Amino acid sequence: MTEPVASSGGDRTPDSDKRPEPDAVSGGHAEIQASPTPGLILSTLGVVYGDIGTSPLYALRESLRHAHEHHMAETAVIGIVSLLFWTVVLIVTLKYVVLILRADNNGEGGTLSLVAKAQGALHRRAWWLYLVGIVGVSLFFGDSMITPAMSVLSAVEGMILVLPGFGNWVVPVTLIIVVALFWVQRTGTEAVSRFFGPVMLIWFLTIGVLGAMHLLDDSRILQALNPLYATGFIARNGLDVLPVMGSVFLAVTGAEALYADMGHFGRGPVRISWLAIVFPALTLSYMGQGAMVLSHPENAGNPFFLLAPAAFTLPLVVLATAATVIASQSVISGAFSVSQQAVQLGLLPRLEIQHTSDTQQGQVYLPRVNLILMTGVCALVLAFGSSERLASAYGIAVTGDMVITSILAVIVFRYAWKWNWLAVLAIMLPVLAIELVFFSANLMKVVDGGYVPLMFAAVVVTFMLVWMRGTLLLQRKLSAESVALDFLVEQLTESPPTVVPGTAVFLTADSTIAPPALMHNLKHNRVLHERNFVVTVEAATTPRVPEGRRIRVEQLAPRFWRVWLRFGYMEQPNVPKALAGAKAQGLRFDVMSTSYFLNRRSLRVGKARLMPLWASRLYAGMYRSASEPTNFYRLPSNRVVELGQQINI
Repeated sequence: MTEPVASSGGDRTPDSDKRPEPDAVSGGHAEIQASPTPGLILSTLGVVYGDIGTSPLYALRESLRHAHEHHMAETAVIGIVSLLFWTVVLIVTLKYVVLILRADNNGEGGTLSLVAKAQGALHRRAWWLYLVGIVGVSLFFGDSMITPAMSVLSAVEGMILVLPGFGNWVVPVTLIIVVALFWVQRTGTEAVSRFFGPVMLIWFLTIGVLGAMHLLDDSRILQALNPLYATGFIARNGLDVLPVMGSVFLAVTGAEALYADMGHFGRGPVRISWLAIVFPALTLSYMGQGAMVLSHPENAGNPFFLLAPAAFTLPLVVLATAATVIASQSVISGAFSVSQQAVQLGLLPRLEIQHTSDTQQGQVYLPRVNLILMTGVCALVLAFGSSERLASAYGIAVTGDMVITSILAVIVFRYAWKWNWLAVLAIMLPVLAIELVFFSANLMKVVDGGYVPLMFAAVVVTFMLVWMRGTLLLQRKLSAESVALDFLVEQLTESPPTVVPGTAVFLTADSTIAPPALMHNLKHNRVLHERNFVVTVEAATTPRVPEGRRIRVEQLAPRFWRVWLRFGYMEQPNVPKALAGAKAQGLRFDVMSTSYFLNRRSLRVGKARLMPLWASRLYAGMYRSASEPTNFYRLPSNRVVELGQQINI
């Protein structure tokens, strides 16, 4: 296995043998964190905290259901609420808000950002880090499908309390809402958050007020603030507590999206909105639900909606439906960010990436990812049909991803932040132990539907590994069959063909060999341009690369230059704009007299046996599906020349 690296231009393959520069992780510019303005804090509510903010809809309900199935005492609700509260405190507040948000990679979050930071901290190439990162990303994608289905279903089901005959309409209405949600993604996160932020502010105020109204239904619920009630609940019930803990974990689903979405808004707004608005509202909601159930055990079947007076049930259902639509936004936005990172790091083929904001660099839209997620969410809604059944599939992907994040965080804390082992273990061992217990509890759901996110994650892992392996083997094959660039330049300098005016740019994956497009141009057209640039696009392990470090040029001969262009994994490569920076190094580069030569390859499967037949076919399919290099690298379409080539794999 090899490290993921950049995807290069005309060859449609990453440069598997080119490594990021040693200072790529720590030497980049520090990303300027957005100022925590009221508008930005409001926007974070609509994009970052939608998922975790709607957990009160079902977290306590599902926990109480499992407690009832195991004939636990009615007062067990105190222990369950205590578990909910302290799980949120330890995992979300301590781990993510206080610690993990500090472990950004120049302003960007997510599993791959943490992998890049850990890689830089170790000062060596560690393939297992990328493997861990791939598994984490795959589990996150699984969560990105389940969260919208679970959230919207649970809210729409609330209509049954108002209209008892609404049961048959739950699935159709949910599908309509889901399709509308994914359709609106094309407008971008910035446009969506303008509407979503105020709605979520109303949501958090509402659930906080409703919870506070019921706190005195039974004041014993205040004992849940004591962690001893959580530990005592676990000690008294033994293994019977595992199904309950599997549902308790639903309270923190969305914490990974919180970290992945950090690049959209910055660390400050994310922290302030959590501490000032989200966490107090969640605490009041869980405490209020618990107090009501202690006072009226018959309300355990749907404690959230029964918090509201009968006359306000319908408005609450409508608000909950809007909130759950918004809840889906956090994981969808996170999936877009993570997908972009995966493409730039060479884990996936090139995908069309649209930047949707002029002010926030991290806001992107990927049409193909959006379509895949929408299809998966609709399939889950149709297959499971209810939030209760879907809850069985929920949690495994999230807990697995959280465990991976904690493992990576240990490396970052120890080797990047230089903490001593005692401090690292004192903080992370309890968190990791809790997450492993939750992961074990969620493994019990595998048969009942938990296999769904695991299967999807396995598919994503397979795609990534096949793409990386196929790219490496293909690049080795091409290198073995190619002519060294230095040798070709020497021959052309001694005996040049007809020289024509203008500039030619040849994009290639390997800067040491002659680009196939250059060889074909010499063979078929028998001409050489006056100025020739052999360009390799590299991916840095930082989100963005400062303009001063974007381009590196080496002159090989009077008519030849070798150029390296470096882009961060959160940047969309713009080759013409980057090449214009060559003027700063004393080179004349006229964009209007430049032609871009790309090599378009078609793969023939089963001839060279580079990989097993199934893997070769999968790789060839992914290769063909990659977006056009003209669009991906922002090349002017009227100045691009493509030359074809067939390759056996």
